[in-house]
Amino acid sequence: MNENKNEEQKAEPEPESELEAEAQEMSPVLCIGMGLFIVFTAVIALMLAAPFEASGVKAFQNPESVWNPVYFVILIIVFTAFILAVLRFGGQKLVHFVMLAAVAVTIYYVLAVLPVHYAYYAYIAIIGTIALTLLLYKYPEWYVLDATGLIIAGGAAAIFGISLIPKLIVLLMIILAVYDAIAVYKTKHMVSLAESIVDLRIPVLFVLPRKRNFSLLHEKGQDKDKGKSEMGEAFFMGLGDAIIPSMLVVSANCMPAFTYFLGLINAPALGALIGTLAGYAVLSRIAGRGKPHAGLPFLNSGAIIGFLVGYFAFI
Repeated sequence: MNENKNEEQKAEPEPESELEAEAQEMSPVLCIGMGLFIVFTAVIALMLAAPFEASGVKAFQNPESVWNPVYFVILIIVFTAFILAVLRFGGQKLVHFVMLAAVAVTIYYVLAVLPVHYAYYAYIAIIGTIALTLLLYKYPEWYVLDATGLIIAGGAAAIFGISLIPKLIVLLMIILAVYDAIAVYKTKHMVSLAESIVDLRIPVLFVLPRKRNFSLLHEKGQDKDKGKSEMGEAFFMGLGDAIIPSMLVVSANCMPAFTYFLGLINAPALGALIGTLAGYAVLSRIAGRGKPHAGLPFLNSGAIIGFLVGYFAFI
């Protein structure tokens, strides 16, 4: 009898752990919501590509230079190392202002290239940039970060998309997919960075809460492990997971040899977008279970396969 009781007592925690694991799984609403962020990023990037091209706003002046992906990867590694080093020595405020400044610059570039035919629009773009930056500084709630993140992600994808030819972006995506996997599963420095960034309230992550009463502003800075707890209360996706595949969508859409569907998007670009969503569908099956996962291996693989299918099917 005692043995049976002991077995029953040992078996009691299992239902609770199962319920916790089930609660951590990503619901269909969260899955669709994050998928829409990817779609909206690509759509915004496609809309901004032509204005950026007309204004001469590019990351690289020679889109065919094979060194461009190398510079891109080096920039990411150096910037990530800088942020982690500063955070380790307690420089959260410095990181916050540096990244907020980078966000402000991106927002200005996006606003400045829109209705260029309006008189005095440059002043409106400056005022809009200052207003959004102040809003991010004073009231960085999750929906403010999401709305601003879409502007930043779309703008960044457009700028880099028109600055690199498709084959170089494919090369870059392969390198970044490998780097993302190593950074998340091996060195895990990207996980540490994500937890620190959450507490800084900067629009470099898309946020969808699991609960209606979720707030990034609630008891801000009172809990040392606040970043970790919030990672469990909401579903997060880095802007890079939407930006990198959307770069291929934009670059592919600049290829002149293909017919545009509805005058908006050609077959390789549409294939890249559909492939990205297919990769995201696979990712969403394992994401949100309490363990961080590298998104780029799934998203980039889907985007590249979709691009190749669209390219060779309609060439």
